[in-house]
Amino acid sequence: MTTVPRYAGDFADRYDDWFTPSAGSTKETVDLLARLARSAPPGPLLELGIGTGRVALPLAGRGHQVHGIDAAPTMVDQLRAKPGGEELTISFGDFSEVDHDGEFAMVYVANGTFFELPTQQEQLRCFARAAQRLRPGGLFVLDGHLPEVLAAHSGGGAQSVASANGDPMLRTRRLQPASQRYTSDYLVLDEGIFRHVQVVFRYAAPGELDLMAVAAGLRLRERFGAWSGAPFDDSSRLHISVYELPA
Repeated sequence: MTTVPRYAGDFADRYDDWFTPSAGSTKETVDLLARLARSAPPGPLLELGIGTGRVALPLAGRGHQVHGIDAAPTMVDQLRAKPGGEELTISFGDFSEVDHDGEFAMVYVANGTFFELPTQQEQLRCFARAAQRLRPGGLFVLDGHLPEVLAAHSGGGAQSVASANGDPMLRTRRLQPASQRYTSDYLVLDEGIFRHVQVVFRYAAPGELDLMAVAAGLRLRERFGAWSGAPFDDSSRLHISVYELPA
């Protein structure tokens, strides 16, 4: 049975208000994915965890045929209400398991959503599913925090973070190294009432992800240090990893 994260079930109508990255950040994400798609074989794109369509709709607006998978109908309802949202083909369920017809030039998952898969087994299965859906020469793209950066910024108490609409928001991060998990708790002041939003992730270092890719028949093509396309180096706080299915 697919488990829908509580934030997706209870706060789907507020998700864009609180958690949508800046317009500049979204543009960088879409720009890099569009550039990668040009280097992939011709064909449609598939987003895992398509959510409210922050990335998928701008990509579709650039002429790409975009499909999606998501576990939360409530999030997809928000996507459907936006211009162009009714035109996307979307399947429902756990994106590491669900079948979705077709072969794709690129499969991608953004905003750290890959790490909401709670076990290594499910993450391995996601790599395998992505590889099965790709055309020869196709790409699987994901992003995530680096574990050492998470460790450096966890356990230090609540931090004020920016919400998309300006509602006051505090975030705490708790790291559980033995299980490779971290929990982000958000308190959002919404019309005078504090709302609690929790998201749990199972993190993995780039080296572990590379091994998952090899097990799925993929190989690392390149890795960036940001969606801007900046190099991945010792100063990077996150990674965008691009895996390729050999032709």
